[in-house]
Amino acid sequence: MSTRAKIIEALSEAGEDHVSGHDLAENLGISRNAVWKHIETLRVRGYVIESTHARGYRLSSAPDALTREAIEPHLETEWLGRSLVCHDVTGSTNDDAGVLARDGAPEGTVVLADAQTAGRGRLGRDWVSRPRLNLYASLLLRPKIAPADAPQLSLVAGVAVAHALERVGLEPGIKWPNDVLIDGRKVCGVLTEIEAEADMVGSVVVGIGVNLNSERDDFPEELQDRAVSVLMATGAKVNRAFFVATLLECFERAYERWRDGGFGPLKDDWERRATLLGKPVEVAAASATTTGICVGIDSDGALLLKGDDNEVRRVIAGDVTLVGGYEG
Repeated sequence: MSTRAKIIEALSEAGEDHVSGHDLAENLGISRNAVWKHIETLRVRGYVIESTHARGYRLSSAPDALTREAIEPHLETEWLGRSLVCHDVTGSTNDDAGVLARDGAPEGTVVLADAQTAGRGRLGRDWVSRPRLNLYASLLLRPKIAPADAPQLSLVAGVAVAHALERVGLEPGIKWPNDVLIDGRKVCGVLTEIEAEADMVGSVVVGIGVNLNSERDDFPEELQDRAVSVLMATGAKVNRAFFVATLLECFERAYERWRDGGFGPLKDDWERRATLLGKPVEVAAASATTTGICVGIDSDGALLLKGDDNEVRRVIAGDVTLVGGYEG
């Protein structure tokens, strides 16, 4: 944890009480002048920190920002997000994470941005990335798997996001392969991109966008009936830094289960939240369109559709349309 994050953690834990500069310096192993310099930097970054002679410092308010200082005090992961790269604005967090991967960054590196200028979703679609409202994150992973298994990480991410949303009181659903929904409207999308040799993955970047504090009018008009945010669903604004830490904890747990046992251990977890289960769907892929009733997913994450002939077919990729309903 960075020194400034430790200062924020100490001030936050003190609540309405003050923390002396002497105690901060002693606990952090730095001089009182260094403490003061860090406090001044935090003030520039939007933290309101009172200072009272002979009493010390008190945190009055913190900015709603995705910075290391804001996130690290909440972080309870072992390895995911322990290397954080935080941008005010970037083109695409997935692109940034891809560059870091090629430069040898370790597994668990996480890239965050308050806004993106070139955010994207599956199939080249734009991902609207308004500033200082939502979560735009990319997770760098290095699983020792064959390239054919990498798409399962979109499903792992869906389970992790669902767990994080349940912690704020929601009941999300998961739409195969990469969307998380609330009451049939999209709250999260996942974009998984891989770099691999013929038989082994070198790196996987899992991009996750979650609508947290957007209002209806923040979405483009064509998405206003199809998208939702946590704020819209609950009426309560989300502390984004805390949610990031919660999501990373949920993802680390889900990823480790998948890494150690494949998708099988997560299958029931996923199917309990499946929005397509028992419903007629159409899956359009480059080579063919498959229709049928969704009866679940296979142990490797393939969608299972039962046709009119009662034969169950596996679908490993495609764009899903729920007949008569939400279209991804």
